Amino acid sequence: MNEMLINMGKNAKEAETVLRALSTNKKNEVLSAVAGQLVKHTDMLIKANETDVENGRKNHMPESLVDRLMLTKERIDGMAEGLRQLVELEDPVGEVIGMKKRPNGLLIGQKRVPLGVIGIIYEARPNVTADAFGLCFKTGNAVILKGGSDAIYSNQAIVECIRECLKEHGVTENAVQLIEDTSRETAAEFMKMNQYVDVLIPRGGKGLIQAVVNQSTIPVIETGTGNCHIYVDETADLSMAADIIMNAKTQRVGVCNACESLLVHSSVKDDLLPVLAERLKEKHVEMRADQEAMALMPGAVPATEEDWGTEYLDYILSIKIVYSVDEAISHINRYNTGHSEAIITNNYTNAQKFLDEVDAAAVYVNASTRFTDGYEFGYGAEIGISTQKLHARGPMGLLALTTTKYIIYGNGQIRP
Repeated sequence: MNEMLINMGKNAKEAETVLRALSTNKKNEVLSAVAGQLVKHTDMLIKANETDVENGRKNHMPESLVDRLMLTKERIDGMAEGLRQLVELEDPVGEVIGMKKRPNGLLIGQKRVPLGVIGIIYEARPNVTADAFGLCFKTGNAVILKGGSDAIYSNQAIVECIRECLKEHGVTENAVQLIEDTSRETAAEFMKMNQYVDVLIPRGGKGLIQAVVNQSTIPVIETGTGNCHIYVDETADLSMAADIIMNAKTQRVGVCNACESLLVHSSVKDDLLPVLAERLKEKHVEMRADQEAMALMPGAVPATEEDWGTEYLDYILSIKIVYSVDEAISHINRYNTGHSEAIITNNYTNAQKFLDEVDAAAVYVNASTRFTDGYEFGYGAEIGISTQKLHARGPMGLLALTTTKYIIYGNGQIRP
């Protein structure tokens, strides 16, 4: 095992014992200070990020991913605001969940506690660095970060700010550690550190997530690839539908909650699709459609079977005509990734059916899938969108980074 990783694991274990004993007031004090530190060093962070962006473009990174990578003053302010929101949220650590008295007089309850040491492997999204630290710190967890090579300078600068702030406030700097070796070999070794790391969370594309799930000996929380759908029902307000589709597809294309596939009821296709095609063309969205939709959308190209299951993260949208809400639900449940799905409808029965039967972490009625986000859900920063079903599902805020232990009060009981 890599000696550097072993030392980081030991450091994290030592930090864990300190962090779980921190008071809520102390945690909030540090989070507020880190938020201020990030804003104070905006110019330094942007300069570091410019190197990553320049390297990304030299390496022909798609512009949608460059957008994910890029830091601006507004995005740094957003990172800081996410930390400040965490300050305002209730600290779940220490909460006692129920307490019951057994016939023998024992009082048995459950108490929320940190998970321990959390490892996060992620791609070119430097905001994850601050978000991950904030959530883990508020919940008393130590965190080891393994970012991608595309964002290494940005991540180093952000972690430097955080560690400096921790030191100033008398808290172990090893509350957050960054693995600066970006090689795949080091990533593979990190995934085997179950002696030191309690939970591993991958954030990135399908390839990264599957690699972590397949290689890790550490328990993994899968976070989300998003082949997200919007279904326009026969009773939909078509003007609202078009606005929602445009927002979900084009507001930011390189994110997991962007719409990738559109289903349209046959009875509204003639009124919706020609108008929608013009709006999509204005945003240079490539339309990949079935035969019925193609006939109504000038410039569309034929969709393949592969398109129905693809997360594009680009200016591409697949479009299919369906003949009922049941057909829409069946298609979505076959091809989706368990992330976010939406129906546009004025039919209460169809809305409820969609909510009940679509299998995804977040299901919407008459709203954009782009809202699947910890900040938008009022959780502050998020650690990711979990698309699995065990332990956590959907935007992962503070509760998702805790577990419970039983606490038992007795007065001398022994088991007969």
